[in-house]
Amino acid sequence: QVQLVESGGGLVQPGGSLRLSCAASGSAFSLYRMGWYRQAPGKQRELVAVITSAHVTNYADSVKGRFTISRDNANNTVYLEMSNLKPEDTAVYYCNAARLLLRLNYWGQGTQVTVSS
Repeated sequence: QVQLVESGGGLVQPGGSLRLSCAASGSAFSLYRMGWYRQAPGKQRELVAVITSAHVTNYADSVKGRFTISRDNANNTVYLEMSNLKPEDTAVYYCNAARLLLRLNYWGQGTQVTVSS
């Protein structure tokens, strides 16, 4: 079992920056594919960024060049650094941990990010 706790959300102005953290508890953190997803009101949840156990990253086109995902295996933590934030980035951001071949999939409770003047 893996427990995920997100933090770092809040209210920022357009063009601002924010860093989200996801602290994981459980075994074999380094083997999980870690990701950030977001869900805005009235919209479906979408993938924002993913980082594999080999530290390979992938991003949604809408955030490329602005967001950076990273992981610190020593501290069982994954980060999402967000810059040049836009109002359309407003959403609840969820941390995800997955072992696809084992059909394991875990979610955090989410943290609210609001980008507004």
